[in-house]
Amino acid sequence: MSGSLNKVTLIGNLGRDPDIRATQNGDKIVQLSIATSDRWKDRNSGEPRERTEWHRVVIFNEPLGKIAEQYLKKGSTVYIEGQLQTRKWTDQQSGQEKFTTEIVLQRFKGELTLLGSRSDNQIPNEYNKVETTQTDTVTTSNIASDLDDEIPF
Repeated sequence: MSGSLNKVTLIGNLGRDPDIRATQNGDKIVQLSIATSDRWKDRNSGEPRERTEWHRVVIFNEPLGKIAEQYLKKGSTVYIEGQLQTRKWTDQQSGQEKFTTEIVLQRFKGELTLLGSRSDNQIPNEYNKVETTQTDTVTTSNIASDLDDEIPF
C-alpha cells in the first residue's frame, strides 16, 4: 500500500463537561468523553437493545479548544473528525506501563461541529462549524448563511 489514512469520524453526546488543562507553556488541552450508541431489536425476545461505546477525545487545537470550552457541556451533541493515537504511560501507583487510545484533534488538523438547535446549546450561528487546516487558517461557516435568500427567477 502506497499510502495510509488515519481518520476517525464520530457523532455523539458528551458524557461530562469538557476537562480543560494547560501545558507548562500555557497551551490548552481539552479532553472530551463522547458516547455513541447502537440500537437494535433482539431477534429472540423482540425487545429493544442498546450498546453504548465511550470515546476519549483530546483537542490540542487552540481554536477548537476555545469553542469546546465556551459552548460544550454534558449532553451536547457533537460531530468530530480526528486521528486515532495510542500513547504509553507509567502508572504512578503500580509502576506498570499502560496504554491509552484516544481520538486526537491536532494543532492544525481536526474538525468540531456543534450539532443541535441554537436554543439547545446557546451557540451563536458563526460558531456552528469551525475547521482548521495545515495552513493555520480558521474558517467558520453556517450552512444557512451560505444560502442566498433571494431566488434569481
